[in-house]
Amino acid sequence: MWATARRMASTTRSASSAALTFELVGKCSTTRARASILTLPHGQVNLPIFMPVATQASLKGLTPEQLEATGCRLCLNNTYHLGLKPGQEVLDAVGGAHKFQGWNHNLLTDSGGFQMVSLLKLANVTEEGVRFLSPHDGSPMLLTPEHSMSLQNSIGSDIMMQLDDVLVTTHPDKARMREAMERSVRWLDRCIAAHKYPERQNLFCIIQGGLDLEMRRECCREMVARDTPGIAIGGLSGGEAKDDFCKVVATCTEQLPELKPRYVMGIGYPEDLVVSVALGADMFDCVWPTRTARFGNAITKHGVLNMKREMYAVDFGPIEEGCGCQCCRPVGQEGSLGITRAFIHHNAAKETVAAHLLTLHNVWYQLDLMRQAREAIIADQFPAFVKKFFVGLYPDGQSYPSWAVNALRGVGIELLER
Repeated sequence: MWATARRMASTTRSASSAALTFELVGKCSTTRARASILTLPHGQVNLPIFMPVATQASLKGLTPEQLEATGCRLCLNNTYHLGLKPGQEVLDAVGGAHKFQGWNHNLLTDSGGFQMVSLLKLANVTEEGVRFLSPHDGSPMLLTPEHSMSLQNSIGSDIMMQLDDVLVTTHPDKARMREAMERSVRWLDRCIAAHKYPERQNLFCIIQGGLDLEMRRECCREMVARDTPGIAIGGLSGGEAKDDFCKVVATCTEQLPELKPRYVMGIGYPEDLVVSVALGADMFDCVWPTRTARFGNAITKHGVLNMKREMYAVDFGPIEEGCGCQCCRPVGQEGSLGITRAFIHHNAAKETVAAHLLTLHNVWYQLDLMRQAREAIIADQFPAFVKKFFVGLYPDGQSYPSWAVNALRGVGIELLER
């Protein structure tokens, strides 16, 4: 079990690189949770934050104005998909992805490596890069660290990720896991050398090493030595047990510099976000909140509601009472759409409008959850916030998932104490 971090809220501290400023504005006196301000080329971002995923330069069902209205100031684009279509030539001609999609705030792009390995058949990873077959015509293609940097430079993202050698944490071959970790370090060096615009785009490294905590520590030391503006923890959400997930996050955050943003890639379940904040992480992304909306599901403080269920057919209340999103605001409040559960139910199985409205609600929920966490950290009331959050999901106060109980106990929060 990792040692409890006893930290009192401290005076503001900051650190800067060419295109990023990280300002630490508050720390929980019990856990490792922290609140900060991340200043990027397209504006300030309050941390901790959940980042919605606009895979193909759009968040399915929302306009840029609707996404902006949720308070989102940093979202993701997918390098692999944008590299295929519209393609690098179009991105160069239009002046980058911000202009292409009409988004005036910050963008983060992945490197494309995860999609190469997870989505494509016959992908082969070598020291040179990732060889794969084009999904369009089956022709051989190669993604190298240099090409990934070139694509992301054309996209113009405020935060760009290194190309890493991605393996799921449950991969059984420890030697292959070490090869992937060490190769990711070498590929970072190639990414740094190939990055053309460090004065306006921030390159983040990615910690690999599977579930081997010593390998993770070794990777942390190597990556930290490269002094990138921010640091990501990668390779998770690959089917590992939640206890193991938490141990990896806790081990890595313990090794990382205090005055740099920490990004845990690919997580989005509310419980995962809250626990990861307690373990010292700042940034998160996942397609789940928007994807589950398209299946008729609403994320609420009491869990996920399947709006296709017949019980909602004559329910004329909001999706979630007290939610501040445009769907749920009381009629008469500025921007209120006056949406009821009955309306969502009526449309969920046959019209896209329900998916759009649930996407709006779910994105708001995720962003607001992190806003509430931030406020609690600054007020040094984060443990109380965590307990209230889990009571909302598990009202009996006894059926909490054991992984969350164990992880939070490790940083000084005892969920089972009422």
